[in-house]
Amino acid sequence: MWSQTTDKQRNLERKKEQILTEIKAVQQLLKTEKTKERNVLSEIQDQNHKIKLSQDLIRNGQQQIALINRDVEKNQAEVAVLEKELKALKEDYAKTIVKSYKSRSSQSRIMFVLSSENFAQAYKRVQYMKQYANYRKKQGDEVREKSDALAVVIKSLEEKKVRQNVLLREAEVQKKNLEAERTKQQGLMALIQKDQRKYNDQIKKKRTETAAIDKQIQQLIREAIAEANRKAREAREAAAKAAGKKTGEKVVESSKGSNTAVFELTPEGKVVANSFKANQGRLPWPVSKGYISLRYGDQPHPVQKHLTIHNSGVEISTVVGTRARSVFQGEVLQVQVLSGNNKAVLIQHGDYITVYQNLSDVYVKKGDKVTLKQEIGVVNTNASGQTVLKFLLSHNTTIHNPQSWLSGSN
Repeated sequence: MWSQTTDKQRNLERKKEQILTEIKAVQQLLKTEKTKERNVLSEIQDQNHKIKLSQDLIRNGQQQIALINRDVEKNQAEVAVLEKELKALKEDYAKTIVKSYKSRSSQSRIMFVLSSENFAQAYKRVQYMKQYANYRKKQGDEVREKSDALAVVIKSLEEKKVRQNVLLREAEVQKKNLEAERTKQQGLMALIQKDQRKYNDQIKKKRTETAAIDKQIQQLIREAIAEANRKAREAREAAAKAAGKKTGEKVVESSKGSNTAVFELTPEGKVVANSFKANQGRLPWPVSKGYISLRYGDQPHPVQKHLTIHNSGVEISTVVGTRARSVFQGEVLQVQVLSGNNKAVLIQHGDYITVYQNLSDVYVKKGDKVTLKQEIGVVNTNASGQTVLKFLLSHNTTIHNPQSWLSGSN
């Protein structure tokens, strides 16, 4: 039980450090945005995330305090039991000492032995005195052990109370910070309310652009699958022709068209696909730092809750100059300019494809073999100072929630 409590405490401490690191990252992003052209919508979105992190931090502190409270109660009960046992041992030991004091004379002990009626009785009396001396020693040892145990528990109790007070003070600071963040958020929302139409138009425009890019990505995936299958089929036919020349057999060329929905995998491709699938939930993030600012799927807009948006992947906010990296070994299928500085890299992993959008510079080209965590490009930073990577994952043409594939992001 003690081990489980300690493990829970350690896990909470680790989670607390992660939250604090993420809060620091969001704070850095907010500062960057304020030095650029102000984008109220993105500022509110980051502020929302910071508020959520502050709430998580408060909950984390409450859980730690609850654990410590249980430990304190347990220690207090243990102290009460030990004090009671120690008191009884001391009283018993005191009686033994008094009795021993009264018969402390060595002459009395000798006379006690010599007054025996026979040798057997004398032997028994000598053994009794030895046992009595051992009993006294054992009592003394027990008193010392109980005293030491009590001192350890009291010290542990005092340390827990100190930690408890630290956490309570931290909780007060966190609550004040949360109130300050909410006040900032209300000010930002007031700006939105002043020009509701303008911001709604911005959101709708972004939604339309996103839908168009999603459609473009889907088309790129289908084209990439068709091209990969065509090349694989040509390679097989070339190999068959070469084999036919050696044996004199006639080879009939396939007239089958390229399937745009499913990869026709080689045995090696199947191994890569199985390995990729086996790493679901353990893939590294496509950037070294950042947080998920927009999750996968249909959801209320983070600012205008009455508007629903669809996200085909996850958007990860990070810092200026961050490089995107491959989440698994594979081969570059496509490098495509989607719009302006929004370049996309598609990487094949068997019959899985990972897509890295919103890159300003790209370090790889079509056909390149990439390794795990290899840098493939720089994430674009817009005029408002936002640096956001959009990451998608598909199995053939079926889009999956990439968040469930990334390590520590559930």
